[in-house]
Amino acid sequence: MSTSGFKSALDLARLIDHTLLKPTASQADIGILCREAIAHGFWSVCVAGTWVATAHMAVRGSPVKVCAVVGFPLGNASSTAKAAETAAAVKDGADEIDMVINLGALKAGDIDTVTSDIRNIVTVAAGRPVKTILETCFLTDGEKRIAAKAAVAAGAAFVKTSTGFGRGGATVADVTLLRQAVDAGTGVKASGGIRDLATATAMVAAGATRLGTSASVALMSELAGGRPKTADIKSY
Repeated sequence: MSTSGFKSALDLARLIDHTLLKPTASQADIGILCREAIAHGFWSVCVAGTWVATAHMAVRGSPVKVCAVVGFPLGNASSTAKAAETAAAVKDGADEIDMVINLGALKAGDIDTVTSDIRNIVTVAAGRPVKTILETCFLTDGEKRIAAKAAVAAGAAFVKTSTGFGRGGATVADVTLLRQAVDAGTGVKASGGIRDLATATAMVAAGATRLGTSASVALMSELAGGRPKTADIKSY
């Protein structure tokens, strides 16, 4: 077994949502992302709605899935708008949805609105896994637990730490807290700042069952014994 704790490269690869969400991403960039995902066997590519159809065509015939972000990165679009965005992503070929919760409603203690917002997306996703992005850097520990429980109650498949556009990303403490807050059947996705193998390993040890990162290729290189590299784009 590797000292990282991963038995094989595929062990790590199948945990990774290979992510490109920078606002200047081009069609060529998405093509590269998809080819990298196929070459390394990543679980999915995670892209903005405008690129879902492009990614779907690029990975067809491979096991790689397409994950679309919704309400990204602020979460404060109306629930109707988020549902429409989800419907469009599904139509374009999305296999999974990563949605940002209504942070304002959560901070105000309006849990019914938070839960309803998530449930709407789960309904429109029609059986496709929905990951709820909590943006933990803005929340107290109590709010993180409340948000996680609302996500489970609404039928979400995962709780996810971060967008990568907030003031902080995933931490071991937050992954541990979320793992403890949800049932065993709910996944925990660590995302934001995962740029090296040590961080990825620590997140999985803390209970993460999915990793969102744009440094995926660098992680695979490091696992294979190459010199650790820093991604040239921000990890989300």
